[in-house]
Amino acid sequence: MGQKLTKLRSTKYAAQKGLCYYCRQPMWVKDGIAFCKIHRLSARFAARLQCTAEHLVARCDGGHDGADNIVAACLFCNRTRHLAKSPLSSDRYGLRVRGRLLVGKWHGFIAPTRQKNAS
Repeated sequence: MGQKLTKLRSTKYAAQKGLCYYCRQPMWVKDGIAFCKIHRLSARFAARLQCTAEHLVARCDGGHDGADNIVAACLFCNRTRHLAKSPLSSDRYGLRVRGRLLVGKWHGFIAPTRQKNAS
């Protein structure tokens, strides 16, 4: 990945608070081992959740490497979107991913939500 995409990925990762654009689950950028420990995942499974730079409009469809076309997405969501015979738009794909995740038919990881203490 080029320096521009690496920087955009990092910027988007921070702006998205470390959550995948599509499935809205935590991702990791540099420290996969710590991510595994925190979420009690195997290294093999955690590899699916590595952060990637995702083109909302694919380059092959005329998309560019600009900030308005790049988001941070986990490797699983990114690859699965682009492996489809007829990839959905980013908005429709996100809805599909989150719906499948809720019924246990996506990558199989849902991080526990952090609830604030009600004092």
